[in-house]
Amino acid sequence: MHRFTSAALHFPIEGALPSLDGATDWLNTPPLTAEALRGKVVLVDIWTYTCINWLRTLPYVRAWDQKYRDQGLVVLGVSDPEFMFEHDVDNVRRAVQAMNITYPIAIDNRFAIWRGLNNHYWPALYFVDVEGRIRQHHFGEGAYERSERIIQQLLSDAGAEPGGGFGVRAHLPSAIAEP
Repeated sequence: MHRFTSAALHFPIEGALPSLDGATDWLNTPPLTAEALRGKVVLVDIWTYTCINWLRTLPYVRAWDQKYRDQGLVVLGVSDPEFMFEHDVDNVRRAVQAMNITYPIAIDNRFAIWRGLNNHYWPALYFVDVEGRIRQHHFGEGAYERSERIIQQLLSDAGAEPGGGFGVRAHLPSAIAEP
């Protein structure tokens, strides 16, 4: 297994993880704060549960959560509604249960976190280092191997040994596992 080093990939600092205080509700966790997440690598996943593009990314995000959680990764889903019915927390809760999402979910009905990230897209991934700094982002579907390498690099920089390669295939449903 290839271990990434700081010299392997370099990520500029794009900003800081914004306050999470604007979340109107939380699922799968008590309320989290940006300060409490310091010391963890955080993958912020901006989504809305009826977005087909996000639905296609979900198996990868779930797999990264399963694979890297014990190494210090925190996946933080941020539900930002596009349509009125997506503002209903019970609808989001049912979707989260039906899709077997177990990582923390911030309900961002007032778009406070969305605005704090200066986001404009569903889905969007923000990769945050242990110092709370956004180091990379990705908008839309795809680039799954690159995204996993970013996670691995940030974990490696934090002292974990996540290993190299695109390793979530074992966690993906066979219908979507990439060759």
